Amino acid sequence: MRDALDATPYDALLLLSFGGPEGPDEVVPFLENVTRGRGIPKERLKEVGQHYFLFGGVSPINDQNRALLDALRKDFAEHGLDLPVYWGNRNWGPYLTDTLREAVADGRRRVLVLATSAYASYSGCRQYREDLAAALATLEAEGLELPRVDKLRHYFNHPGFVEPMIEGVCKSLADLPEDVRAGAHIAFTTHSIPTSAADTSGPVEGHGDGGAYVRQHMDVAGLIADAVRERTGTDHPWRLVYQSRSGAPHIPWLEPDICDHLEERHGAGVPAVVMAPIGFVSDHMEVLYDLDTEATAKAAELGLPVRRSATVGADPRFAAAIRDLVLERSATERGGDAAGKVGDATGKGRDVSPCALGALGPSHDLCPVGCCPARAPKPAAAGADSPYA
Repeated sequence: MRDALDATPYDALLLLSFGGPEGPDEVVPFLENVTRGRGIPKERLKEVGQHYFLFGGVSPINDQNRALLDALRKDFAEHGLDLPVYWGNRNWGPYLTDTLREAVADGRRRVLVLATSAYASYSGCRQYREDLAAALATLEAEGLELPRVDKLRHYFNHPGFVEPMIEGVCKSLADLPEDVRAGAHIAFTTHSIPTSAADTSGPVEGHGDGGAYVRQHMDVAGLIADAVRERTGTDHPWRLVYQSRSGAPHIPWLEPDICDHLEERHGAGVPAVVMAPIGFVSDHMEVLYDLDTEATAKAAELGLPVRRSATVGADPRFAAAIRDLVLERSATERGGDAAGKVGDATGKGRDVSPCALGALGPSHDLCPVGCCPARAPKPAAAGADSPYA
């Protein structure tokens, strides 16, 4: 029998994701939820809706979250971590507020939150926390006893997140025709965001010139490229590029776009490209359409061989990384030293040191004032750890 792992003071983990439609009739209401108050042009909204209709009106994200839930529950059970896992979404069912209401009814009082966004930015971190705050405000108005809710730190450079992506890039390179493989370039892709949002991502002292958002992605891309060189014996040139822009044309967003990059690389004589979506946890619609459909069609038009590497998804190594993050944060909350060993339920010591690769080190647990400021006044971010600036 395995030793029991100690997650106290926490009594639940909440998987918090974006959400997506699961049928044609849900597409328009879902997009209205997503874009409420955002000023997204109607033309772009209709265009994105067509992306969903190409796949029967079903986003893959919910099934991918179900798979991740199963992987987490399996990993926790196999390693003796007695921690129930809930699931709620920001923009579609199961809705976050309903899930928190369920957790309260089950008697949960200290909840850890895993957001399916690995990097610092307003939309990738603070907005999730504002939604948590709004959900808790709703429960408070209903007279329910509020749980304390704490979000896990960013995990972009955790080995359990990076290693599956390294493996995926190596597999994609190996799948290219042999005559173009050695000269292939790697295009590391992530969601484009307004440059103003990128410049103010992360703590205030790091604002400017892409902020934490670009810096974190560049660090991960470099880690993967170095590991690929070590494993294949070939140095593949790479660049961080962007996809899925949705803003008004006059507002500057991060560039270059993946399709523009493919065209530029083809013009420069590059024989092949591997597209590696390091900014995404799973193969949801923006990967399925923007890379597998649109970018792949552009490459075919150019006659440029491309492959798209896998996202982390429900990889067991990612589930194990989440277990590490849970134990790390739990030890810190108990007042232990998360830089060393703490006792588990058996009294034996376990290493709960914060684990991170690359130059940036482990991210903060508590978001500082001014971190990833909002576009407009919003409810205070959830948790006493993060005053709203």
